[in-house]
Amino acid sequence: MKESTGSLDGAGKRFALVVARFNPVVTEELLKGAIEALVENGVARAALEVVRVPGAFELAPACARVLSRGGSDRAVALGCVIRGETPHFEFVAGEAARGIGGLAVQAAVTRFAGRPVPVIFGVLTTDDFEQAVRRAGGGKENKGRDAALAALEMANLYGILT
Repeated sequence: MKESTGSLDGAGKRFALVVARFNPVVTEELLKGAIEALVENGVARAALEVVRVPGAFELAPACARVLSRGGSDRAVALGCVIRGETPHFEFVAGEAARGIGGLAVQAAVTRFAGRPVPVIFGVLTTDDFEQAVRRAGGGKENKGRDAALAALEMANLYGILT
């Protein structure tokens, strides 16, 4: 039996962190967690690019543009959609997930920058603001951190699977 697993070695890797400005109290903490995780695992700060977009709906197209022009060869989409009193939550959260998921599959098989590229979904979808703040909290509980670690692991796994 053959088993493949990606490592968390970030040396020599470049990342685009595409961050929604909507719900900035939460998204800025997700961004901090992602940067911290990447730097802790060997990614140089100079190899990080932060791209800001208005909201979660704009994350997928911005990730696609960043990857298609080069300069970053991994993308982490960070955002937060909080349930409200209208169906807006379902539309935005669903389209963000669909867009990023579709791009992730496309980027895994279509070579951006000459190699398969991981695109990671780091968008919180919560029932209320308090849940969002807890999930973006400091330390190991930060979901931005989790998304960045997933990007590292997938980047290294794609290298094995090519």
